[in-house]
Amino acid sequence: MNHAQQLQNGIAEMGLDIPAGQQAKLLEYIGLLKKWNKTYNLTALRDETKMVSHHLLDSLSLLPYLNGAATVLDVGSGGGQPGIPAAVCRPGLQITLLDANTKKTAFLQQAVIELGLDNVRVVSGRVEAVQDVQADLITSRAFSELADFVGWTAHLLKPDGRWLAMKGVYPEDEIRRLPEFAEVVQTDEIRVPQLDAERHMVVMRKKAV
Repeated sequence: MNHAQQLQNGIAEMGLDIPAGQQAKLLEYIGLLKKWNKTYNLTALRDETKMVSHHLLDSLSLLPYLNGAATVLDVGSGGGQPGIPAAVCRPGLQITLLDANTKKTAFLQQAVIELGLDNVRVVSGRVEAVQDVQADLITSRAFSELADFVGWTAHLLKPDGRWLAMKGVYPEDEIRRLPEFAEVVQTDEIRVPQLDAERHMVVMRKKAV
C-alpha cells in the first residue's frame, strides 16, 4: 500500500475530514522529512512504511483538541510533529514551532517555506529562555516528563490555556509528580490506526488561584 492510500485509510478510520489538497501537502512534508533526514537526523525512524502512521496519523490525533484555539505552541518540535501536520490541516491557527536544536529548526524553516505555511513561526532556542509567546494551547510529543513540560512552559501559556501532552503509555507516576500549580483536566486513550502502540493525551491547566 502506498503512502497516499495509507494516509487516506487512516484519516477515514479516525473520522477526520481532511481535504485532498491538505493530504497531498502532508505527503509532501513526509517527502521533505525523508530527504533531510539523511543529513540532519530528524527522526530515528528508518522504516519508510511506518512514516505515515508514526509521523502523520499520530500527529493528526491532536486535531480534535485544537477546536476553539487561535494560537498553539509546539515545544521540542524536532522534525515538526505534531506542529506541521496540525498547521497544514488548521490553516486558521497560528502555530509556533520551538526547538533548541538549530539543525532541526533549519529544517523546520525550510519545510515551512516549501509547504507554504504562512501560519507557522519557527523559534530556535531553549524553552525557558523564550519570552515572546503567549499560547492558548501548548503541546509536545514525547518531549519531557510532565512536571518539566509544565514547569518550563508555564510563562508561555495564557491564563485560561491548556497543555496537551502526547504520551505513550498512561503516565501515572508523572501525573503524581506534577507541580502544585498544574492539574489534569482529562486523559484520553487514543487509538492511532496502523500504529501498534499505546497512546494517551493528557490535558492540563493552571489551577485557579
